[in-house]
Amino acid sequence: MPEQKKEIVLSGIRSTGNLHLGNYYGALRKFVAVQNDYDCNFFIADLHALTTNPNPEDLHKNARQILAEYLAAGLDPEKSTIFVQSDVPEIAEMYLLLNMHVGIGELMRTTSFKDKARKALGITAPADDSDEAFEKEIIGASTNKRVNAGLLTYPTLMAVDILIQKATKVPVGKDQLQHLELTRRFARRFNSFYGVDLFPEPTDFDFGGQPIKVPGLDGSGKMGKSEGNCIYLVDDPKVLRKKVMHAVTDEGPKEPDSPMSEPIANLFSLLELTSKPEVVQQFRDAYADCSIRYGDLKKQIAEDILAVTTPIRERVNDILADEEYLAKVVRMGAEKARERAAKTLAEVRYIMGIRKF
Repeated sequence: MPEQKKEIVLSGIRSTGNLHLGNYYGALRKFVAVQNDYDCNFFIADLHALTTNPNPEDLHKNARQILAEYLAAGLDPEKSTIFVQSDVPEIAEMYLLLNMHVGIGELMRTTSFKDKARKALGITAPADDSDEAFEKEIIGASTNKRVNAGLLTYPTLMAVDILIQKATKVPVGKDQLQHLELTRRFARRFNSFYGVDLFPEPTDFDFGGQPIKVPGLDGSGKMGKSEGNCIYLVDDPKVLRKKVMHAVTDEGPKEPDSPMSEPIANLFSLLELTSKPEVVQQFRDAYADCSIRYGDLKKQIAEDILAVTTPIRERVNDILADEEYLAKVVRMGAEKARERAAKTLAEVRYIMGIRKF
């Protein structure tokens, strides 16, 4: 009896800085858990990172760092395809070809493009957020500022990342759901236009269970690089403890069983992620009877987070010091990713009429 093919999972992360606790609990731990059950493909999206015009040295350094952090967190190059996006040149060519079936209007209407374009142009979001108002803003913007075409066509490149590997399950955050829907639309459009059944329509992969939201240290919202409220997996103990001790709190409960403010609820969320149940209960009881000391709570959170991140940080340092191993992982990943990408691109070229004479 032939072995059943595993479903293809694909996820990428832009090479714009270190991975943080939110990346670890929200995605990385889940990636590690599914490596045996799915055909997993994890990549460092250095081409996507180009939309912000990073320093070339930083781009390379960040890609290398994230690769090491992926490996240190438990991703196994023998079980998963781990690669750097730019090592698969087929992606760039298919990006051009797919753009021939993508409309400027549908790209300009994406929420992420509007947000990033306004940020690039220094425009505050107006009360009128209609497509017409946005187009006027772009046209009337100062000529000494610009919105690069890479920002506009970001959804096309994301779609190509997925479609070129024929992935069917793609874990994405809320801010990327619109892009995933565009990917499905582009797949349907290509298949319909050419009368083929080439691309499967990918769906969001939630790994089952409730999604994990890791809060930041600033009292509101989730942990994120752009918010500056992160605990990074490679933070040394002194830095990490200082960050946690400076986390936002309130004046403390005044009456027994008082409801928690958002900053305190966030601290308890971090405690629940990293501490033992009996420790969590101890601090919940202390909050309920108004005897809690936030300094003690923060110290406990810091030490329990360090118990998680210290082994990862140490493995990252070991991996970064082993140039031969890193080169081997990148080479293996590129070969595996290119094998399927080349096959898909050849099919696309043939279907579109780009053939040898």
